[in-house]
Amino acid sequence: MNSFWDFLVWLFWFYVIIACIWIFITVFIDIFRDNTLNGWGKALWVLFLVFLPFLAAFIYLIARGRGMAERNAARAAEVQAANADYIRTVAGSSSSSTAAEIEKGKQLLDSGAITQAEFDSLKAKALQGA
Repeated sequence: MNSFWDFLVWLFWFYVIIACIWIFITVFIDIFRDNTLNGWGKALWVLFLVFLPFLAAFIYLIARGRGMAERNAARAAEVQAANADYIRTVAGSSSSSTAAEIEKGKQLLDSGAITQAEFDSLKAKALQGA
């Protein structure tokens, strides 16, 4: 019975250590990603975190927590916008390439290089690929 409780205490402290490390890493990342802090401010926060880690992390989360959340939300919105722009670019390229293939086929038809039946089959293939 005693070993089971020792295991639970060990598990609790392991969780606390992992949570503290996670908080420290998150605060360090936010310090260096924050554009409003100048170099001296970043250096002071880092020194504060190195020498008094728990106190510094709590003060940082209290004093700059709202800005931290706003920066994370803005960064997520930027990533989502970039993702949507990329998807629009990729999706738009297939329809533009379809139009380009049909236009190229029409030029070949007008120049006499292909027949109307060949143009119709090229057009059908291009439209099927879209």
